[in-house]
Amino acid sequence: MRSAAIGHIAYAFVAIVLVALAATVKTDGYVANILMQAATYAIAVFGLSIVLGLCGQINLAQAAFFALGAYSVALGTVDYHLPFWLCLLGGMALALAAGAALGLSTLRLGGHYLAMVTISFQQILTVVLINAIGVTHGPDGVSSIGRPAGFASGHAYLALAVAALAISGYLVWRLADTRLGRAMRAVRDNELAASAAGIDVFRTKVTAFALGSLLGGLGGGLFAGGFSYISPDQFAFSDSIVLLTMALLGGVSSPIGSTIGTGLLILIPEWLRFLKSVPGLYLAIYGVAVILIVAFMPEGIWGFVDRLFRTPRRAPSRSVEPLTLRPADSGAPVPLEVRGLAKNFGGLKAVDGVSFRVRRGGVHALIGPNGSGKTTTLNVVTGLYRATAGEILIDGVDVTALPAHKRTVAGLARTFQNIRLFRSMTALENVVVGAERDGNALAEGGHDTLRRRARAALDFVGLGSRADETIPSFSYGHQRLIEIARALAANPTVLLLDEPAAGLNLSEKKALHDLLDSIAAQGLTILIIDHDMTLISGVARHLTVLNFGRRIADGETAEVLRQPDVVAAYLGVA
Repeated sequence: MRSAAIGHIAYAFVAIVLVALAATVKTDGYVANILMQAATYAIAVFGLSIVLGLCGQINLAQAAFFALGAYSVALGTVDYHLPFWLCLLGGMALALAAGAALGLSTLRLGGHYLAMVTISFQQILTVVLINAIGVTHGPDGVSSIGRPAGFASGHAYLALAVAALAISGYLVWRLADTRLGRAMRAVRDNELAASAAGIDVFRTKVTAFALGSLLGGLGGGLFAGGFSYISPDQFAFSDSIVLLTMALLGGVSSPIGSTIGTGLLILIPEWLRFLKSVPGLYLAIYGVAVILIVAFMPEGIWGFVDRLFRTPRRAPSRSVEPLTLRPADSGAPVPLEVRGLAKNFGGLKAVDGVSFRVRRGGVHALIGPNGSGKTTTLNVVTGLYRATAGEILIDGVDVTALPAHKRTVAGLARTFQNIRLFRSMTALENVVVGAERDGNALAEGGHDTLRRRARAALDFVGLGSRADETIPSFSYGHQRLIEIARALAANPTVLLLDEPAAGLNLSEKKALHDLLDSIAAQGLTILIIDHDMTLISGVARHLTVLNFGRRIADGETAEVLRQPDVVAAYLGVA
């Protein structure tokens, strides 16, 4: 916490110095214009740091949102004689609304479809700016754009742009460590795991897109006032590519990287001006420089520098409060009940009329041979698949129609057969995401409470001393424990474990057995899927057996394991 405070103070000091230099140091108009372009472009690139860097969503229309801010200031001050600040806020609001609308209509597509839609939006806006002459002044553009009172001089306005750059950069920097920022990073790393952790994936994507668009509008509005003239050719699709290249070049995951990338792509052409007399040579060197940086520094310049000087962190020894599990209890006889559950994939009945009840405070196992429908059942129960038929009740409440993140809020937490962790985050950050779920009464006291809860969960699984290490530094078995810790930190009503022993050696399976006993001893209800019958028979009191998507047995563990149908289906012998 102390180092963070020092970092904030240092940032504020540097920002104040830069603003003061911009306001007082005399430069010629050409240099001032270069600095103005860099400052306003960098603000727009910060928007890409949110959309692409934090949330992992492609946006090839940032120049369009930049244009909305610029034209709002230009037309508002020139044609309608409105105050600059009102026009700037209006441009930001317009860009925000356009980004949110575009996100709401397209972000369910993702991937190359999203890229195509953003390109189309960019092209449509460019056509409108050129042809709607009565509104936008057409190809001639808008001149004599006003500036706010007190900032009419070039140096004063440049100081304003640098101050906006510093403030927006600070907010983007801080965003990564907020709940919303962690949700965005989780969505970027693994959407399924984010949804299972209680994050509304679609809303998070739309929010990221809207915030990125807002920063584009802010940068564009300041750009218009800075240069006093704008035209449609300044906001073409090629400019969106330039903004994206700036973000990737410096390091899209950090506002520092975005600033570095913006400065370089604006300054490199100026440094190579002496080559413009040789046709094509200037562009060739410019292109080769960008390609080399991207090829050898895939995380960007700042990402490369950060990784080069980053040192592995170990959590300091400290007393950690023991993990407590107090699952919600509505008084319903069973915390989880499945009635006549079915899931069809075309003509294939993966789950066919399965019913079972999980008793409170016990360990219930769902077993069966490969392809019997166990994981599909679990995916339907947790909302990753929509049920074809049947009902799912959590504490007596029907959640069949709820999306996955709402079922997490209702009290479900799960792990996955194939480990799904947020690999760019530390172990502690992964578990904090789980603890942040809505409805977790044990972690509603602010960020410090969340971190204590997460550390307690990691300590519970034996990894408390490695809380500040990133996921790739952990072994496969330890990653499984982190996934369990993330689920436990949410204080669920029912914990669902999908093949937790898969890939573990004998000693790790023994440790897992002891861990499950410790969890059950605190009264948490567990539904487990696994092929290791030694583990299952040792921890589960109740079994439900599936074969070809249908339930063939249900009852106490010892009794079910003796049934001929179970032996034949699961072991292949009578």
